[in-house]
Amino acid sequence: MEELRIPGPTPCPPEVLEAMARQMINHRGEEFAKILNGITNKLRQLFQTKNDVLLLTGSGTGGLEAAIVNTLSPGDKVLSVSIGVFGDRFATIARQFGAEVTSYSVEWGKAAEPDAIRQALKDEPEIRAVLVTHNETSTGVTNDLASISSVVKEFDKLLLVDAISSLGSIDLPVDEWHCDVVVTGSQKGWMVPPGLAMVSVSQEAWQAHANARMPRFYWDFAQARAT
Repeated sequence: MEELRIPGPTPCPPEVLEAMARQMINHRGEEFAKILNGITNKLRQLFQTKNDVLLLTGSGTGGLEAAIVNTLSPGDKVLSVSIGVFGDRFATIARQFGAEVTSYSVEWGKAAEPDAIRQALKDEPEIRAVLVTHNETSTGVTNDLASISSVVKEFDKLLLVDAISSLGSIDLPVDEWHCDVVVTGSQKGWMVPPGLAMVSVSQEAWQAHANARMPRFYWDFAQARAT
């Protein structure tokens, strides 16, 4: 059997492959709705949250874009905490939609320093949100998200988390750590094929959503929750 030894996609267990061999069902029908609701409820347990969890059909990058456009408006200031390629990508998405990004970039192979984040938030009180990667796939380094969250919440900022290669593999108690939007992807620790992004959305993130003015249609959290 061929085994992949790359960050993702990860090998699928036999039961996943067997499920994929079944015939298609109506993706707008009652059977699918029952499956979707059951999966969503179980995902809340794994996200360790009572918040809304949404399943989006797209890559992890799509989930990151959704996190940006559902909580921010053009011109909003954000702090990007980057420790590698995917941290840089999160910042690039924010810039593409018109956010004003302040970058705190760390030497590859090292984790972010919570005190440096605290200083950056002191220096720019207008910052609305902090973008951070929990585990950076390109370097294998895991940030101390609990400590980073504690600093971010000292300043009452939104915390948007790329957990694509961490959630499902590394403990991430979303509610305990006060994460506002957490994005993960199916092809990493979840051990299923690429194509799904799973996103948790806090009440504070929903409040930001109500005022966010970045363009969105397919990635609109409100539309995803309604379906």
